Amino acid sequence: MSVVGWISVVSLALWCWLLVGQGFFWRTDQRLPERAQGVPAQERWPSVAIVVPARDEAEVLPLSLPSLLAQAYPGTAEVFLVDDGSSDGTGDLARSLAERDGGLPLTVLTPGEPEAGWTGKLWAVRHGITRARAKEPEYLLLTDADIAHEPDSLRRLVESARGGGYDMVSQMARLRVESFWEKLVVPAFVYFFSQLYPFRWINRAGSRTAAAAGGCVLLRTEAAERARVPESIRQAVIDDVSLARAVQGSGGRIWLGLADRVDSVRPYPRLADLWKMVSRSAYAQLRHNPLVLFGTVVGLALIYLVPPVMTVTGLAGADAWAGWAGAAAWALMTGTYLPMLRYYREPWWTAPLLPFTALLYLLMTVDSAVQHYRGRGAAWKGRTYSRPEAEATPEA
Repeated sequence: MSVVGWISVVSLALWCWLLVGQGFFWRTDQRLPERAQGVPAQERWPSVAIVVPARDEAEVLPLSLPSLLAQAYPGTAEVFLVDDGSSDGTGDLARSLAERDGGLPLTVLTPGEPEAGWTGKLWAVRHGITRARAKEPEYLLLTDADIAHEPDSLRRLVESARGGGYDMVSQMARLRVESFWEKLVVPAFVYFFSQLYPFRWINRAGSRTAAAAGGCVLLRTEAAERARVPESIRQAVIDDVSLARAVQGSGGRIWLGLADRVDSVRPYPRLADLWKMVSRSAYAQLRHNPLVLFGTVVGLALIYLVPPVMTVTGLAGADAWAGWAGAAAWALMTGTYLPMLRYYREPWWTAPLLPFTALLYLLMTVDSAVQHYRGRGAAWKGRTYSRPEAEATPEA
């Protein structure tokens, strides 16, 4: 067998492993757990503080904030929106929406510029949690300003957390898929995330795999205090994964799944918008390590690019073994992507395009590293964050 034939066979072997050995990452059945069997209905619903960090969110706030204020929650709940130095009137808009729509009490906070060693979002979260703790809530709901919730979202989160004995319950909000590029890139984003962090592994008791979706996180206040959140993760660019690790590392039990009734309303209509979303943190995910970057590029190429290339060139006459092995690997890849496309209500025939989307992600990741070494890494809404080790570390 030729060298290209062996490369194709290795790619196929990797897909056989991914199919059954990576936590069945491709399945989409990890959804919000219902109240555990035998657990009585809530007699007293715990109090919840909803913390919303917001920086220049006037465009999406009218679509998201009213959904939080309208939560049909049987217990006590209050919304703390932290206006993180917005220049578009986010704070004033939030107040006007609350006056217009009523619902849960709203407090708008302004934390000022973040101290050295803090990312802007976590600085805002810290300010919101500090104010919320004065009310002694039993739970904190950390949710982004672009996330819209169905009226029963908070109730179901609390019921699931208490019924399942979880310290943290997180849902991967259903992202918007309306433009051509959103349809091509967004389902793959969630697919790749679940491949990296298989939800089944995260959700089983005693697991050492930890991740969360930062747009919707219900966290027990006691667990947050025990994990020293957010102080312990104050420099994290990928704050949701860092949060999950902190909670799990302090003895907490976590859960992550796909959302049915929680949606992101933020538009990413152009490829440039999606590119910026991914590239701003991709190299941070690789711990700013060039060797890990090299391994990631090689891995993405071997797993996602080799199958279609070998299928076309091999079956065209270059190497029959390579062609058939590549076609089998491409078929496995396509089959594992179908459940995610169904979840996003996208047509099945787009599944074979996954290698092209993977190529885009490979280029985004390389661009993330390039921007990092140019001093523009992890840039978001006017702020650029350095590699954590380079920052001055404040007192804990």
